[in-house]
Amino acid sequence: MLIVEALTKRFQDTYAVDDLSFEARPGEIVALLGPNGAGKSTTLLCMSGLIRPDSGSFSWNGALLGARRARTLALIPETPVLYEALTVWEHLVFTTQSCNVAAGWQQCAEVLLERFALVDYRDKLGGELSKGMKQKTLIVATLLVDAPVLLVDEPMIGLDPAAQRELREELLRLRSDGKVVIVSTHMLDIAESIGDRALILKRGRCVFCGSLRDLPAHGAESLEGAFLRVTA
Repeated sequence: MLIVEALTKRFQDTYAVDDLSFEARPGEIVALLGPNGAGKSTTLLCMSGLIRPDSGSFSWNGALLGARRARTLALIPETPVLYEALTVWEHLVFTTQSCNVAAGWQQCAEVLLERFALVDYRDKLGGELSKGMKQKTLIVATLLVDAPVLLVDEPMIGLDPAAQRELREELLRLRSDGKVVIVSTHMLDIAESIGDRALILKRGRCVFCGSLRDLPAHGAESLEGAFLRVTA
């Protein structure tokens, strides 16, 4: 189980995340939701180690996670940034070597390149790619790490319909493989179609955490209804 406890992050006098605690279990997709500025991206960046929180802890299977946790928590960020002088394939090599991925990853990489329509772009430089192609490159590179916890920030932005479908299927496959998947998104229909639980933030605090199947018990017939009620 992944446990986030008392996570707090301030930017000057503003709390981006305020004493946030939650759990995520293997084999489930948690939809991380909230209005603009609710603290969703900051939460994922703190969890991945790209931003240092002011306080809080992260643990996996009872062990505290330190600063070097890339093999446990992998992040697909909202804004795709690649090395301009590396090709698509060289990004995959760089990622797998940096994260000490076991030998034999190349076969899986070929399959993912095919699924995300990147085969014809494998020798293109990062600086030559569109935003969508950069996003797909980051998705493939991150999936190759095969971390037990995958953090995804606004995954569908910039992707064409075919790539959106492939990513949805991949997230569902990861869930069936027993991974923890945390997806931050404004697309409530996507969250409702693939999510098991919802964690809704408002001004850095949790205002709803529960199973999507139990929404009627919370006085809402849909995720949209629950979202609008608790963030009003």
